[in-house]
Amino acid sequence: MTSRTATIAKIRPPSPYARMRATLDEPTVDAVFAAALRFALDQKSRVVIAIVDAGGNLVQLGRTPGAQVASSRVAVDKARTAAIFVRPSRDIEQQVSSGRLGALALHGAVALTGGIPLVVDGQVIGAIGTSGETPDEDEAVSIAGAAVVKTASETPALTFLGARVAAEASGAESARRNVAPVVAVVDASGELVYVHRPDAAQVASVGVATDKARTAAIYRRPSKDFEDQASGGRPSALHLAGAVPLQGGIPLVVDGVVVGAIGVSGASSADEDQELALLGASTFAAAVAAAPSVTHIDADEMGRAFAVGRLVVDTAAYKIDAGRRTGPGALERHDAVTDVMYVVEGNAVVVTGESGDETTTKLAPGDVFVIPATVAHTFTDVSDPFRYLVAKVAS
Repeated sequence: MTSRTATIAKIRPPSPYARMRATLDEPTVDAVFAAALRFALDQKSRVVIAIVDAGGNLVQLGRTPGAQVASSRVAVDKARTAAIFVRPSRDIEQQVSSGRLGALALHGAVALTGGIPLVVDGQVIGAIGTSGETPDEDEAVSIAGAAVVKTASETPALTFLGARVAAEASGAESARRNVAPVVAVVDASGELVYVHRPDAAQVASVGVATDKARTAAIYRRPSKDFEDQASGGRPSALHLAGAVPLQGGIPLVVDGVVVGAIGVSGASSADEDQELALLGASTFAAAVAAAPSVTHIDADEMGRAFAVGRLVVDTAAYKIDAGRRTGPGALERHDAVTDVMYVVEGNAVVVTGESGDETTTKLAPGDVFVIPATVAHTFTDVSDPFRYLVAKVAS
């Protein structure tokens, strides 16, 4: 699955540090909610309907007329249970009803029927939960919503190895400095992925490092921002849900998307916690950047580029140009770039060389023409339009 919302998309192949995962998208949220709501209204059910993402975070909430207020929280709890346990919440209730009372202690779960996972290509991308009527009626509403055709976008996600690279980089630098902080790495929802805990680390730092990382992940910013707010005259920052106003938590970012965060606690000072977290985050970023990526540009975007003539890919190693000419051009010479041309439409004559050593080449659709670096060239007898795709490769 690849999202069609972007006409130019960087697509990262499977990487040991950051993978691509299916993610709940807005059209699917709207379609699931609409189907569930229609079913509920047809059944005259007085319910609250909640949709959450794969991490159990609320995405959409609505209610039918007459629904009880308390159902809002319960619907969210059912949806979250189905999402994070990757199964209908009925399964948890059945375990409890069958005598396995320990299931009541499962962290983040409610043993109440009515939560159904949302699945695309075998991956749980979220869940829907309904509350307000009988367990079977609630579940029927959720099933109706989950039954619609679902799509998903793809976004980067942190891998175990990516988390370890970040944490161990901070840990190695800590050892070099002769300090022993705990380093915690969490995913984008703030859930723990990896902990580096030296023998000499203080016990309290395990929780604090995790709290700092969670803060940076779910608020998509360094945890230091909240410490600065709290100490700078805004003590109400202490009331932000899930946040700790302590520096040392830094987001981990891939292609502009926060995929998790690293938190450090227990170094020689708060400032050193921050330094070590930044080092871990930068090491992770460098590892991800070293992995190759591919670029997809759809036909519509290429058509728009050819209409005006412009670059569609611009990197240090190569560029891709949707070239367009309507007449002859000036003499050109690229000292460190080789042009590889593919003619898409029209005809042209290209003269290469200079000082009486010129060569004339006629170009037509389907032709490929390579102009090495340092070779002078000029376009003559150009049709209107003349469109050609050029790969400009650094020599």
